[in-house]
Formats: sequence, structure tokens, C-alpha cells
Amino acid sequence: MKRVLLVLAVAALYVLHQDIWFWRTPYPVFGIIPVGLFYHACFSVAASLLMWLLVRHAWPHHIERDVEGPDAERPEGGEER
Repeated sequence: MKRVLLVLAVAALYVLHQDIWFWRTPYPVFGIIPVGLFYHACFSVAASLLMWLLVRHAWPHHIERDVEGPDAERPEGGEER
């Protein structure tokens, strides 16, 4: 279920990245920022949060364990996933 939600979130951001609805919108946000720039700033924050979620929940840890080997030391407070 988690994997499906992450895939849907990536697909949603892919669609939202196209930004065809603000091409001809001239009004500013907060009085000074063009709406397109504000949209892309919000999109960048959303993409950063999604990347954090992907690394946190979908990172292939078994590959790192294969490379590090069984004797690799875990950092302080490191947790086994």
C-alpha cells in the first residue's frame, strides 16, 4: 500500500509540474511575487518532501548492506531497517 501511494505521489507531481494553468495569469501573490514563481517555489518544496519520503521509505537498503558487508559499523543511533 505504501508503495502504491508513493507511485501515485510521483505521478501527481509529474502532472502538476506542467503548470499550464498559470501561463497567462498576471496577478502577483503577496503583492510582489508572480504567481508562476510562487507556484514553482511551492512545487519545489513539495518535490523535496516527496524525495525525502522516497529515500526514507523506498530506498533499497539491501544493496547498501551487500556493499558494506556484514561487519560494517552502524553510526551512533543508527537503526536497522
